[in-house]
Amino acid sequence: MPTAQPTVLLVDDEKDVVDVYALAFTEEYSVLEAYGGEEALEKVSDADVVLLDRRMPGLSGREVLEEIRARDLDVRVAMVTAVDPDFDIAEMGFDAYLTKPVGDDELRETVDELLTLSEYDDRIRERFAIAEKLVALESEKSRQELAASEEYRALTERAAALDERTTETVGEMDSAAFEKAFSGVEDATGGDTDRR
Repeated sequence: MPTAQPTVLLVDDEKDVVDVYALAFTEEYSVLEAYGGEEALEKVSDADVVLLDRRMPGLSGREVLEEIRARDLDVRVAMVTAVDPDFDIAEMGFDAYLTKPVGDDELRETVDELLTLSEYDDRIRERFAIAEKLVALESEKSRQELAASEEYRALTERAAALDERTTETVGEMDSAAFEKAFSGVEDATGGDTDRR
């Protein structure tokens, strides 16, 4: 559950990037900064949301994310990275995926969405994370690549299964969180979206 003043942990091996991100959160948030994976893991238990670089020397963002999930911490994680999404993201336990460069408004909006998401149960959080993965992949891959991907198919099937099981819960969600969590479901399961 978010604290009265939410705490955001900013993780990037480039100090300048962390400093710029910190400016976006100076007023309404407590900010923790880490310049590598080991330091991030030392501070993560004090955070509500982590903005995590994917490509870092030493412990990569993926390894940090895996350790966060292995510790079963109640923290939301957004990958903030210059790495374009590929099908390997299907197995990653993040809640949101942002591709650099990312502006202040997008950072704050993502953190606010993730804080709201913390109020819902695991199925809603999982559905939101799947929506993020589907959107990331659909923005990067062609229709043919998506159709040929077992990972993408598994994500769409899991999304459909979660949609069936969460009908009672969605009535409690605010409209913005509902729309974000369930965006792209029709497209992902056979709608007529115009992709490359």
